[in-house]
Amino acid sequence: MQPEQRPPSETGGESSRQSGSRYRREEIVRLATSTGLASVEELAGAFEVTASTIRRDLAQLTAEGRLARTYGGAMALLSHAEPSLRQRIGEAFEAKRGIARWAARQVVAGETVLLDAGSTVGALAHELRWTSPLTVATTGLTSIQALADAEDVHVECLGGTLRHLSQGFVGPLTEAALERMTFDRVFLGADSVTADRGICEAELEQTRLKELMARQAERVYVLAHATKLGRRPFHAWAQLPDGWTLVTDDGAEPGAVAPFHAAGVEVVVVDAEGHVAGPPD
Repeated sequence: MQPEQRPPSETGGESSRQSGSRYRREEIVRLATSTGLASVEELAGAFEVTASTIRRDLAQLTAEGRLARTYGGAMALLSHAEPSLRQRIGEAFEAKRGIARWAARQVVAGETVLLDAGSTVGALAHELRWTSPLTVATTGLTSIQALADAEDVHVECLGGTLRHLSQGFVGPLTEAALERMTFDRVFLGADSVTADRGICEAELEQTRLKELMARQAERVYVLAHATKLGRRPFHAWAQLPDGWTLVTDDGAEPGAVAPFHAAGVEVVVVDAEGHVAGPPD
């Protein structure tokens, strides 16, 4: 993280120091907007000032409504608005379909599987219509609709509070239902995913639920097309247990996939038909 240019000198008079502070705060907003998050340590190093100075800057920017404070730093407001499920359904359609087809072939008739909310997992639910007998528990309206008339698929609807943006259920009622069940496999969606922090979501309530979902299953899969890898658009994170599998599409760049391999994550790269394409060269 580097500012575009060095700020005006803060060693001169009062006017110069004020100018330098204004410049630095504008740059902090720019950096937070471009990266999604900005930590106190990174900002102090970038501007060659103390952590206390940065904390005062963040407090001022928060008071002005330009940033939101997070643990250890800040995030930009409104720079990464969460898209609705309707907006996401049409994005990367071929990639999502390929991921869903591969994921469906992992499910064995007679299993009990858990499906997250989201467009890619919803595509998987459609593919599972022909895998029977099967028990599917889900927090997503899209999956419920896809399986509603699949007679040999027993569907458990994990109700709770509906998030209209994601068309999924969250909250204590959803969590209470989950705690009474275990699963052979869970398929999780993600706003983004990184090798070091796990799944990134817009709200902490979502990440708490995803962590619980992962704990209740023997096998954990994260379905995320290429543009979701390595991004950090929000401040809420779900940590994943060891041994999880990332399923992505063959549009993923080598640099985006490499951190997952290095972290010991199993990575499956598939083409639009759901066939394993292998890691990108």
